[in-house]
Amino acid sequence: MRVEPFEVRIQQKVLDDLRDRLARTRWPDEVPGSGWEYGADLAFMRDLTGYWRDGFDWRAQEEKLNRFHHFRAEIEGAGIHFLHERGRGPNPKPLILTHGWPGSFLEFLELIPLLTDPAGHGGDAGSSFDVVVPSLPGFGFSDRPDRPGMNVFRIAELWLRLMEGLGYDRFGAQGGDWGASVTTAMALSRPESLTAIHLNYIPGSLRPWLGEGTRPLSPAESRFLEDADRWFQTEGAYAHVQRYEPQTLAYALNDSPAGLAAWIVEKFRDWGDCDGDVVRRFGRDELLANVTLYWVTETAHSAARIYFETRKAPLALGPGQRVCVPTAVARFLKESPFPPREWIERCYDVVRWTEMSRGGHFAALEEPDLLAADLRASFRDG
Repeated sequence: MRVEPFEVRIQQKVLDDLRDRLARTRWPDEVPGSGWEYGADLAFMRDLTGYWRDGFDWRAQEEKLNRFHHFRAEIEGAGIHFLHERGRGPNPKPLILTHGWPGSFLEFLELIPLLTDPAGHGGDAGSSFDVVVPSLPGFGFSDRPDRPGMNVFRIAELWLRLMEGLGYDRFGAQGGDWGASVTTAMALSRPESLTAIHLNYIPGSLRPWLGEGTRPLSPAESRFLEDADRWFQTEGAYAHVQRYEPQTLAYALNDSPAGLAAWIVEKFRDWGDCDGDVVRRFGRDELLANVTLYWVTETAHSAARIYFETRKAPLALGPGQRVCVPTAVARFLKESPFPPREWIERCYDVVRWTEMSRGGHFAALEEPDLLAADLRASFRDG
């Protein structure tokens, strides 16, 4: 595995083109007074993109990002961007964190120091971690896959190779959204490499084996399946498009920054613990840093392909199959739909369960202190 240092530096002409496109946005109309009922609110998007054009400072974001140690690794022909931050403690535990969609490695920036330097944040130096945060293939500064098959099993193989190449024979893994799927795939394919895993999301495509010899569904499990079906009917349009026609979507998202922002920011509003006020929870700079990363790397469409590829290679369990790696689950308040514990225990060896009093889908970004504390407790004996 070849590893080289990497610096975040976007050409000025790319940023100038972004501002020019934002200034020339052709806005749609809307049903007066409809707000977010039909999708992203027009007044909100005008205000946000106006700030993106005239107030947002990407160069300040680059300065912040470059305080971390960035690398690019060539693994089996795939170029993977990752952060690698060493722990400040007597025996740091290796831990890989994996993001999802429509997020990025940026989600973990506030969490990383809490894990690498707990003593500097009121904790115990003995609970420090060596933290590795890769960008999923097709996301951010990782390569855009140029051939079919980059599903969660393939990504799991790349992550295992990455950690081995960095000198970690055994390590912990954490993930939400697609990161939970990749973490689960690692645990299924090579359990001996993992000390434990931590999930703040249960993959929506994961189904336990419910055939002959298994117990009947509990009332809570039946309600969960009904809730999940209802959620995908009302909230899952984005996933259906990205599962089946990501290339058609690409022409709009790769050409219109306002369109890209609407596609992404709506999900932060819907999935975050923000009660409909997305900038109160995340802040405009935080939201736009993530959207800008997708824009300047031209990865909106390549990121969407993970839905298409994993539809063709779903994460499913066969007869008697189960994740045998010790699993910690953190259920954040607004993460929905979320399976009941008995459903998850059909799939995983659950050794720790934490009910969080706040937070939503983007746990590392929304509640880094809560997540850090749970990670320290979950991997304490690993």
